[in-house]
Amino acid sequence: MTLTRRAAVDLLSDLRRGALSAAELMEGTLARIGAVNGTVNAIVALRGEDALMAEARAADRAATRGPLHGLPIAVKDLVNVAGIVSTQGSPLLAGHVPEADDLIAARMRAAGAILIGKTNSPEFGLGSHSFNPVYGATRNPYDPARSCGGSSGGAAVALATGMVALADGSDMMGSLRNPAAWNNVYGLRPSWGRVPGDPVGDTFLHQLATLGPMARSPGDLAVLLDVISGPDPRLPHGHDCPPTAPLEPAEPKGLRIGWLGDWGGAFPMEAGILDLCRDALRVLEGLGCTVEPVAPPFSAEAMWDSWVTLRHWQVAAGLAPLIAQKAQLKETAIWEVESGMALSAMEVHRASVTRSDWFRTAAALFETYDALVLPSAQVWPFDVDLPYPAEIAGRAMDTYHRWMQVVVPVSLIGLPALAMPAGFGAAGLPMGLQLFGPRGGDAALLRLGAAYHAATEWPQKRPAM
Repeated sequence: MTLTRRAAVDLLSDLRRGALSAAELMEGTLARIGAVNGTVNAIVALRGEDALMAEARAADRAATRGPLHGLPIAVKDLVNVAGIVSTQGSPLLAGHVPEADDLIAARMRAAGAILIGKTNSPEFGLGSHSFNPVYGATRNPYDPARSCGGSSGGAAVALATGMVALADGSDMMGSLRNPAAWNNVYGLRPSWGRVPGDPVGDTFLHQLATLGPMARSPGDLAVLLDVISGPDPRLPHGHDCPPTAPLEPAEPKGLRIGWLGDWGGAFPMEAGILDLCRDALRVLEGLGCTVEPVAPPFSAEAMWDSWVTLRHWQVAAGLAPLIAQKAQLKETAIWEVESGMALSAMEVHRASVTRSDWFRTAAALFETYDALVLPSAQVWPFDVDLPYPAEIAGRAMDTYHRWMQVVVPVSLIGLPALAMPAGFGAAGLPMGLQLFGPRGGDAALLRLGAAYHAATEWPQKRPAM
């Protein structure tokens, strides 16, 4: 097996006991990047080989700094990393080199990771298709003519192709879940507040987006989740959480899983997706779970209206200072900002009341079910040259992101969701499902995911590159 395709937990174990040197791992990492990145364009702003090898050799001489000591990681390009070009995919930030790390990068660095460069994302993370005017598009390793999803698309592709063993990502509207599905890897959207953002600007009001880990197994997810989790005293909503690694698989027998399917037809699906997800659920049944269909528990359109309002509001809060340079912003960013700036306080309030109603409804569901399941995406990976799907199964999409509506039930109320591979469709393209539970249920999802992974090992079916 190629060194960089090995499990992160195994690599880290070998690094700790001296069976593998950080220099050897860095050599293997750079060789793998050199072999495949030209085809998929997942890793950008890669640091120079001499500097990286010197840092790896220094790690070999140093005392162990933490659980990621000596492991190469490329950080999502929405995150500022000291000394590495950090653009957010925008020409407004092309060539920007931060002087300090954002919090998630600082935590990974403090844990001993060697930060080698960035993973590609859409401009400002908007849209679930990783292309931007700075670096271009990241391609799906299972078919380079197709999208890899996003916004953590570069991270998912780097994992799928064995360029890295662990990756960070972020998720407002499925950005850890859609690319995990389309690249046959795992992603965890943590309970909101478990992984803190940066203590800048408003830190009380906006509760849609979160940072999280991606990996090729739930056990590896747990390692990175522990590093990036935990409260920051400068933030109001964080909370302590027990460690999840080393991860022990759950005993699935007797667990009740609710299958929401296409939400009673509210979420149009391309052919084959629901069937593939049902096949994956049969694996859970084979492990002893009881899987039951669940009727739509809440209005999908009410959730959507709430979501669009709150998303406009949050995106506008972040990008409004750039609107004066709108000639260099993509149309979707301009639409989000201008729509958000036009909102009244009472419109935001009403959207949050809907969000609160859905949270209460979901909490009642988890009195019956240990977890709920939806597909991770409504379409198969599409043409890499399309900005987004304009229709699904004959139903027109009225916004650039309506085609990802299936992720909104989780994102709107900050629930934890484990994106798991579901297998491959008739065209050989990957798809996944999102297993989600109550706030704080992250560890339980990971443990169930570990049992599923042991029974399937889907990420071991690698792209032919």
